[in-house]
Amino acid sequence: MEISAEDLELERKDILKRYRKLLRTAKPFLKDNDAKLIKSAFHTAAEAHKEMRRKSGEPYIYHPIAVAQIVVEEIGLGTTSIISALLHDVVEDTDMTVAQIQRLYGKKVATIIDGLTKISGKFEYGSSQQAENFRKMLLTLSDDVRVILIKLADRLHNMRTLDSMPRHKQLKIASETIYIYAPLAHRLGLYAIKSELEDLYLKYAEPEAYRSVAMKLRETKVARDRFIARFMEPIVKDLEDSGLRYIIKGRPKSIYSIWNKMRKQNKPFEEVYDLFAIRIILDSPPEHEKEKSLCWQAYSIVTDHYKPNPDRLKDWISTPRANGYQSLHSTVMSKSGQWVEVQIRTTRMDEIAEKGYAAHWKYKGNDTKVKGNIDVWINRVRETLENGEGDKTAAIEFLDEFRNNLFTEEVFVFTPKGELKVLPRGATALDFAFDIHTEIGAKCMAAKVGGTLVPISYVLNNGDQVEIITSNKQKPNEDWLRIVTTSKARGRIKEYLKEENRRYETDGRQMVEKKLKVLGLESNAETFNQLRAFFESKTPVDFFYRIGKGYIHIDELRKFKRHRELREKKKEDEEVFIPRNESDGKELGKYLKNLHGNQKDGDTLLIGEDMDKIDYRLAVCCNPISGDDVFGFVTINEGIKIHRTTCPNAAELMSKHGNRVIKAKWVSKKEEAFLVGIHITGTDRVGLVNDVTRIISNELNINMRGVSFDTVDGIFEGDVRIYVQDTSHLEELMRKLEKVEGVFNLTRFDCKKV
Repeated sequence: MEISAEDLELERKDILKRYRKLLRTAKPFLKDNDAKLIKSAFHTAAEAHKEMRRKSGEPYIYHPIAVAQIVVEEIGLGTTSIISALLHDVVEDTDMTVAQIQRLYGKKVATIIDGLTKISGKFEYGSSQQAENFRKMLLTLSDDVRVILIKLADRLHNMRTLDSMPRHKQLKIASETIYIYAPLAHRLGLYAIKSELEDLYLKYAEPEAYRSVAMKLRETKVARDRFIARFMEPIVKDLEDSGLRYIIKGRPKSIYSIWNKMRKQNKPFEEVYDLFAIRIILDSPPEHEKEKSLCWQAYSIVTDHYKPNPDRLKDWISTPRANGYQSLHSTVMSKSGQWVEVQIRTTRMDEIAEKGYAAHWKYKGNDTKVKGNIDVWINRVRETLENGEGDKTAAIEFLDEFRNNLFTEEVFVFTPKGELKVLPRGATALDFAFDIHTEIGAKCMAAKVGGTLVPISYVLNNGDQVEIITSNKQKPNEDWLRIVTTSKARGRIKEYLKEENRRYETDGRQMVEKKLKVLGLESNAETFNQLRAFFESKTPVDFFYRIGKGYIHIDELRKFKRHRELREKKKEDEEVFIPRNESDGKELGKYLKNLHGNQKDGDTLLIGEDMDKIDYRLAVCCNPISGDDVFGFVTINEGIKIHRTTCPNAAELMSKHGNRVIKAKWVSKKEEAFLVGIHITGTDRVGLVNDVTRIISNELNINMRGVSFDTVDGIFEGDVRIYVQDTSHLEELMRKLEKVEGVFNLTRFDCKKV
């Protein structure tokens, strides 16, 4: 695309304008030579990216400037991070090396740039590679957390500018964001960024749901503001009378969190009771001894006027969350009968709540290894990484385990001497034993909690005082892996089992190779992987282990041979496209291009037209029907599965195995019926069921697979399973059913055809 000299000059002025805004924002933090270093980094980045443009057509330099702006303005980092943000793509995109960066800007910047460059891999390079990228990213976590913070800023700007990307790319990037980056922002205490990432995910993954909630929030803003003003009136008077200095913020919950509640509670927008939270921020000197008492004083004022829900009081001031978050949360009943969440915190607590880990530096010195609960979590991540075995499966397992830990709350327990230990909620006595010391864990046979003997599987509760009972005769076994939840315990148990397992693996491999030779089959990686899949083992090594242990009898390999011969015959007869390896998504895309020619979306699987040439089927986990927004997923042994983009498994599939995802769309003109379910709730009356079934059978001539209704105290719930042609057919039916007197709510659910 040719750009005129006039447009180039306008762009140059705009780049300088953005750069000057960055300097103005950073000015309060700058010292000595900082401004010159930032200017130098800007010129280096501008020169490196001068020929590059983003998908939107904008100059690429807009992106690093925007990331630097987020780093300073929304996360609160300083000069080192600003320079690193400006240069974060330079090593990857140009001939400039990390060594040159170090000579120009010092070791800290070079280390951060090196960390950011290592984790810049794209999803198409393979699922195990992507998991490895996350491992590399997290390896930097306990060295310098700024690598992760800048990566989050980079991801936030990419999500803000996702409009210019094609739909299938939007889905992949959004899925990756909700699967890893939003939980990571949450764990590091960046709540504002976490909420925006979640909202942007919803905007691209489910645009209609996003627009619906956003519109209803706009429509209710005036009434909401009026309600907040009335609610706060008596509280404000008492706060002022008591001499407390404060700021009050009333804000709606994020669009994503409201949508999530609507989905989980199966309620419309109007019935989600805590749509907004009121925050009271008290002005108190940082780390002041009266900080906690001021918060409780404000809480007392709130509960003088409104009755609190005792089950909804959360004291994160006395026991902060792992990311340093401190606040009092209470849900109280307003005069109008609405529940309202009230959050009470000090200015220091609020800054840490908004800017997370980065805000600690302001209060505890410019040390990237801040002491506190968050360091316990960071050390746990480090242990998880060190326990990883480095192979593809270990990387994927690590990613799953790490992601699960991002959501986990903490449990606070004590040793017999009163030392506090923080473990993930759900941790057992055996986890506690390994947390104290590896040898104590390995010899743990029971525990005492409050003087009472409990098994090693006992799940810890807040406040438990735990004493571990050991025996020299005790040793870890495989069942222990089902008992523990922490990475440290799991890693240590695996180490103990590894030596013993290795012998079984070696024996098993030798037995398999010998048997394959007798059966006339080759002993190679492809055969081993097919055996793994046939016997439903996680890895070939796991398969060999099960053979060696005797869990699978060696003679069962004859069944595998027969299965393979039948499959080969079927392939020859039907000329079906069968995926072969981890680059299947790309190979299939090329195959489709050849099949469809150079037409638009030539690399898209056309559902209904390609059935004779490509083996695909509809996923039972989400039961897609014609008209649904879908994608194809290349499985290892079952051809291509078609999933809805709103499938519960979609985010995980696109995040971990993006290279095996292909574009797909419906083009079927055949008269095909799809099984789908509708859940109906409402108030019971005579003839209601008859009216519902009459619309389905008579008005729309829809075949029913099954009907079940139940009534309790005048409220009815029913499920109908029906065959429809496509989504428009389903929507027409739901519109008609909504008009039936007594019907209150309709939701689609997925049902498996039997």
